[in-house]
This record gives sequence, C-alpha cells and structure tokens, in this order.
Amino acid sequence: MHSIVASCALAALLLAVTQAHHHIHHVHEDSMSCNVLSPLNADFAFALYKKVNHRTGPGKNIFMSPLGLSAALSMLSTGARGKTHTQLFSSLGYTNLDQARVNEAYGHLFQMLGQSQQDQKLDLGNSVAVRTGFNPLQTYLSDLQKYYAGEVFNVDFSNPSEAVAQINQRIAVKTHDKIKEMVKDLDPLMAMVLINYVYFRGQWERPFDKNLTVKADFHVDRNTKIEVDMMKKMGRFDYYQDHDNHTTVISLPYKGNTSMMIVFPDENKMEVVEGFINKDYLRHWHDRLYKNNLNLFMPKFSISVDTSLDEILMEMGVTDAYTDEADFSGISDEIKLKVSKVSHQAVLSVDETGTEAAAATTIEIMPMSLPVDMVLNRPFMVFIIEHSTRNIIFAGKISNPAAA
Repeated sequence: MHSIVASCALAALLLAVTQAHHHIHHVHEDSMSCNVLSPLNADFAFALYKKVNHRTGPGKNIFMSPLGLSAALSMLSTGARGKTHTQLFSSLGYTNLDQARVNEAYGHLFQMLGQSQQDQKLDLGNSVAVRTGFNPLQTYLSDLQKYYAGEVFNVDFSNPSEAVAQINQRIAVKTHDKIKEMVKDLDPLMAMVLINYVYFRGQWERPFDKNLTVKADFHVDRNTKIEVDMMKKMGRFDYYQDHDNHTTVISLPYKGNTSMMIVFPDENKMEVVEGFINKDYLRHWHDRLYKNNLNLFMPKFSISVDTSLDEILMEMGVTDAYTDEADFSGISDEIKLKVSKVSHQAVLSVDETGTEAAAATTIEIMPMSLPVDMVLNRPFMVFIIEHSTRNIIFAGKISNPAAA
C-alpha cells in the first residue's frame, strides 16, 4: 500500500550575524517541560501574525512557523547578554523565565517533536554556518547542540557565491529539497548564519476523494476572482460556528498528533477577526468543537511565502541586536557581533491524497439532518497545531490559493 503526501508544510529561517564595526535561578524538574513555552509561544505567534499582516498587501498569502522563529531567537538569546538579552526575551514573552529554563524546555520540546510516528513526519532543527577562522565559544556551541538540535559547520564567507551555494545545499538537504534558495546574498564580513528549519508532512486522517475535486471560483477580494481545484469531503467533522465573533471553525486531523484548524471569517469580516484573534479565542473555539454533518469544500493549493522580519522584530523591541550596542559576548568574547538579517521562508501544500489501493471500508453513521455546506471560497486562516506539546507549528492566511 503506497502512501502519498496529504499535506506538507515547511519553514526555514535565516538569522545572519555579522561583526560589529567597533570594539540565574534554580531549575525545578517540572520546569523542564516544554509546556511552559506553549502559551508564551502562542502569544508570540499572534503578535507576529498581526505585525506581518499589517505589512502584507491585500490578496497576499501569509504563512510562517512561529515556533521556528521562537526557537531561532531563543538560540540567539543563549549567546546574548545584558540589554540585548532582555530585549530578545521580552519580545518572546519570556520575561519570567531565565535562559537555563528556556533551554531545558526547548531541549524537551525538540526531543518530543523528534519522536517518529508512522504516518507523520515532523522535523524541527537548527544549523549554524560559521565563518572559517571564527571560533565561537565552545559553551555556546555545546548549548546549541544539546538543547536546540543544532549542527555546526564552517563556511568561507570571503567567497560569497560559494558560501550561498553551500548554505542553500545544506538547507535543501535538511528540508527535503522544498526550499532551495533560502540565502540569496551574504556579506563577506559575516561571522555566522543561524538557520532554523521546520518540515511537516502529514496524511489526512480521512482523505478527500480525488474524483470529487472540481474547478470552482475563489474570491481573493471583492474585485478578484480566480479558478481553483476545489476538493470536497462529506461526513462528520469537528466544527463550531461562533455567531458572536463572525467565524466558523473546523478542525481537520492528520494521522498522528497534529491537526489543521481552519478559521473562516464571515464575508467581509476577515479584518475584524484578525483584529481580535489570540490564543484564548483559539482555545475557546477548540473547546467548543462538536461533531457536525458537513459538506466541506476546500481549495487544493501549494504556496510559498518569503517574509523579511527585521523591521517587525525591531517594532517588537529587538533593537540593540542590530546595532553596535549589541552584546553577544556569550557567542564570542573576542569579536563584537550584531544581527544583520532575519528572513523566513515557508511552504504549504494541501491536497486530497491519502492511500491508494486501500482495501478498507468505512461506514459512518450520520444523524438524519441536512448537512451544512462549508465552502472555503474566500480567504481563510490556517493553524497547524501539534497536540502533545500544544504548540502552533505553523500559522497563516490563505488569500490566494493560486499564488506560487
């Protein structure tokens, strides 16, 4: 029986550190649980989404891995000191934690997410490209390897084109060749590049039937209409219609511990929902899901989104890290370092497929009521959630399913 990808999502984050141009509490056993991070990372996810959304033009897709960025910034903060560290922790919402506790929590998180499941693939890790001749402190490199699944390799930044090719090749290997050109240019004075990658491939618990997929209209905005491949699935779904908050919510489980929650605002209410949405609303909707008989119509799509995060992080309070005031003495006590660029690329593919030539029969007992039609023919939000760690791995808005 041959398995085919039902949905995959991928993000890579590049965090470039260049040379600047001038010269804890006791950790209790229960604090090592990665669950200490999940509510804080969820707050960060929605703060980040709203900042990105504010800068994204109408009709544009948003897709990113907030968890990947939180992990990368935590990896950076491990080597930050003083005000630089305070700003990084404040932006992440970690002000009541110390670095040791955060490191332990990420160590636990990476360990849990790294446990293989037969029908699901979730890879989360980090790589560090270090300029040949630059020697970061061994304590920093050891922490990256121990807590952040970090892998360190040397690159000759004095040959930028070769360095770009080498780093991109490394990213492609780590991300199953889905992201081929994360790095486009490098400063020859670069000291280090931190790369975070997240790759998810899941099979729908109940796949769509390819024979039911038809061409249909999708309304990108009031004036723009495109044609998409619209999938259809009939059955009982985890569903909730929140009339007070102009939203319909459906949760589509993957095999394993992961699901996609779709938030579908009422017509012309996307901006309203984006204005108030936060982790408490997501929890509120999740807790009120109930089985309902639906005809679900969902576009098949594959999108790729590049996001520059420098100005957004500065707005969120990460300012010193980009200036000559930066203190990364936990990375190097010989060379002054500062952040030069943070960029992020994410890919999401959603289709019908599950298994072919399956010899199983499923019978669903439905109540004798007319099914509700849920037609995703205008922009909607998606959240891919890993349930064992309670983390939002990916978040975004599908405004144009036909955008590459």
